[in-house]
Amino acid sequence: MANQPSQLQPTTPIYMGIDAGTSGMRACCIDNRAVLLAQTDISFPEPIVHGPEVSQDPLLWSKTLLTIIKQLNTVILFDQLKAIAIDGTSGSVFISDTTGHPTSEALMYNDARSGQQVEQLKAITDNTTVQSVSAGLPKLMWLLENMTNANTTGTNGTVQKPAYVMHQADWLSSQLTHQPGHSDINNCLKTGYDPVQHRWPKWFEQLPTLQTLLPQVHKPGDLMSEIDRDVADRLHLPCDTKIVAGTTDSHAAILATGISQPGEAVTSLGSTLVVKVISKTPIFNEQYGIYSQPFGEYWLVGGGSNTGGAVLREYFNNEQMESLSKHIDPERDTELNYYPLLKTGERFPENNPNLSPMLSPRPDDDMLFLQALFEGIARIEYNAYQKLAELGAPYPKIIYTAGGGAKNSVWTRIRQRYCQTTIKQSQYTEACYGTALLAKHGYQQL
Repeated sequence: MANQPSQLQPTTPIYMGIDAGTSGMRACCIDNRAVLLAQTDISFPEPIVHGPEVSQDPLLWSKTLLTIIKQLNTVILFDQLKAIAIDGTSGSVFISDTTGHPTSEALMYNDARSGQQVEQLKAITDNTTVQSVSAGLPKLMWLLENMTNANTTGTNGTVQKPAYVMHQADWLSSQLTHQPGHSDINNCLKTGYDPVQHRWPKWFEQLPTLQTLLPQVHKPGDLMSEIDRDVADRLHLPCDTKIVAGTTDSHAAILATGISQPGEAVTSLGSTLVVKVISKTPIFNEQYGIYSQPFGEYWLVGGGSNTGGAVLREYFNNEQMESLSKHIDPERDTELNYYPLLKTGERFPENNPNLSPMLSPRPDDDMLFLQALFEGIARIEYNAYQKLAELGAPYPKIIYTAGGGAKNSVWTRIRQRYCQTTIKQSQYTEACYGTALLAKHGYQQL
């Protein structure tokens, strides 16, 4: 349900951000000062799972989109709405016909049926960002290869010819514009788009059918279109509402922190540890899985470790961590030198598929064990930023924290001791807020 008790009538321009993921959809509105005015969310049913196959119906997403906008309208008037931006999960993809109607189910980011297509890509390109079953491109290849005669019968009973590849955010934006065939740089990165040359690379000539389905790619925040008039009337939105290019859900969460200048960084302390820092120049390093995304006039450079909150939850629940943390002295090191992993293998800041978890000796005191886990993850975070700095990115002058781990002040003090830089918890961490900022920025650049 929406989080505002009564309907607001803003007198200044407002901007809407919509975040679509796997578990649900969130939306919010902000004003010209980036003040959060209203926020709401709707959960999705669980995806359909058959072994490695994980799918959802794109029509579920579009119905939820219309519902969530109507739900926001119960708490805030849209008279001053100027722009909307939408983020989604880049690895959740499907194929549509010329009208934008789905010709296939949506394969979710964690669908793992495209292993054979990953091997095909290894023979075509050295772009490692597409060489994973979690990426969008091999899933799209699988869909094309498994559609009878490259055509399929749609839900309306007509034979539909493939016309566009669709990321989750592309589909939802097209529901507001009725103009399929548009996407953004960040959603297209793991579909093979070259963000440095600003084009689909030449090796797509070896995928001729798929090449004909690729979208026009925009920078996040760039104007794509005004809202379709019929859609605007149905949703009680101003007919001149601008629909700007969106981004991925992870990128939107970083936008929400408010970082904007080189040397500002975000650490996401979720199930895994992900670090990102703003750099003046892009960095790509296949060995460590480091890649760069355009970030305004700069680049967002980052990598991800296999450590993180999932390791903590293997041993402690949230209540235990909160209770034990009260007794930890964050300035006194345990000197246990753990490398917390759930299983063998690390990717960054050390690329070692044979690296085993180092979690011994385990002290009898659970408080010391938890502290050693905190220290181990903090040490990996420090080494991650050091590795990025070795490769040419600035070492962070400030680190904002997103994810569940941001709430633990003792862990923050331990991280600050290891990283030797200022660490702050972000005021906003919701991806929909970051996407609303993108809508605001895009409109103000028109």
